[in-house]
Amino acid sequence: MSLRTTTRIRPLILVVLSLIASRAGADERPNVLFLAIDDLRNELGALGVAHAHTPRLDALAESGRLFTRHYTHIPTCGASRYTLLRGRYPDRLAHLGNNAIASTQGQWAAASLPAWFRAHGYRTLSLGKITHYPGGRTGRNWAEGPEELPGVWDRSWIPDSPWETPLAIMHGYANGRPREPGRSLPWEAYDGPDTAYPDAWVAAEAVQTLQELADSPQPWFFAVGFFKPHLPFAAPRKWFDLHDPDQIPEPANTTRPEGPSGWHGSGEFRNNYGHDGRDPEDDPEYARLMRQGYAAATSYMDAQLGRVLDALADLELCQNTLVIAWSDHGFLLGEHAIWGKHCLYEHALRSPLIIRYPGLPHPGTPTAAVVETVDIFPTLLDLCGLPAPPELSGRSLRAQLEEPGAESPKPAYGFWRGGRRTVRTDRWRLIVHPRGGDQAPGLELFDLKSDPDEARNVASEQPEVVQQLKALLENVPDLTP
Repeated sequence: MSLRTTTRIRPLILVVLSLIASRAGADERPNVLFLAIDDLRNELGALGVAHAHTPRLDALAESGRLFTRHYTHIPTCGASRYTLLRGRYPDRLAHLGNNAIASTQGQWAAASLPAWFRAHGYRTLSLGKITHYPGGRTGRNWAEGPEELPGVWDRSWIPDSPWETPLAIMHGYANGRPREPGRSLPWEAYDGPDTAYPDAWVAAEAVQTLQELADSPQPWFFAVGFFKPHLPFAAPRKWFDLHDPDQIPEPANTTRPEGPSGWHGSGEFRNNYGHDGRDPEDDPEYARLMRQGYAAATSYMDAQLGRVLDALADLELCQNTLVIAWSDHGFLLGEHAIWGKHCLYEHALRSPLIIRYPGLPHPGTPTAAVVETVDIFPTLLDLCGLPAPPELSGRSLRAQLEEPGAESPKPAYGFWRGGRRTVRTDRWRLIVHPRGGDQAPGLELFDLKSDPDEARNVASEQPEVVQQLKALLENVPDLTP
């Protein structure tokens, strides 16, 4: 039998084997409510950020476990969600783009996170943005092509709303208006209700779905994906008014790094939107407006997420439901002179993660352990009493859930285009920028203990630390074409 044939058959074998054991104890297994947030940097009131107004996520953190140092692997939406759903580090260049799931899923869909739950007796549902394309389809307007991750969801959809297509709702402006690429402003504050923007429609659909699931004899895995605070920073005016732009501090380090660096020209922010000739780099008022818009979009999303949590409580589902709130990556608001993600700095890869389940010890006590997105897959399987597929990259976070002071079992790894890689330990972040020919790789090393803003590259001063961290990078795969 050829290797190619074996590759096709292997996922089928995994499904068959898992189906054999899927029914035992299904009624006793907890439900899973997975709340995905788009582009939320690690700034919550629960993290002590004074200007953050995130009361619903803060309340979830008070009843669950907040992971204050959770890191995603790839600083763009589709690729980050690939690592979540596959539970493995990237090993191909195709895994680094927003089309990572659709272009590679044929090799791993049957052993993906939702497929594994489905094979073990769970009903699986995906609402909003869980994979890269809202609703899970590809093609024209993200609505007419094949499924992005086929055969894993019992239902994958977006709510019926004023926005006519998944592409339009992803970048939605008030009352159904789609984005005009390169022309629409990167912010909007409409003086109207929460239903003027998409996340309120996602929340309403999620509440209705929970009502339908309330009496289900079958355990369920329900993933709900919110769109904000992803660009455009658009929200009802009241959420803008909640934030005084003068009270949102400017980043401590807004200087473009010298030498080899991850700086880029913020193409998503500058090229996909019109700015009427303004630029936050030389217009402080515009920079304050952008930070206010991001904060407003965050608070708006937080309120919609809270509606879903309220419904879970009202339906008395909390006693048998795991709740996870996760963001696919962070976002820089002028740090390193970057407005966006697409780099390997701390604010791009660090994002919120909260896990709550019935009987959680020490609820409300955060953990500072360094953890990664690939740890979520094995953690959910562990907590739900399910076997794991082979070759997952992460480890269960049960130790940190049971004891917040438990140490990190491993560092956090990140990957980006051009062969760039990073490793984050308790104290250090090393970023390696490959160079061609006989040139040695460019290095950025930051001591996050004394320099949390990554303002000073100390690679030349700490050669032993560099070698130790480069050795850790040998534990992750090289990316092949």
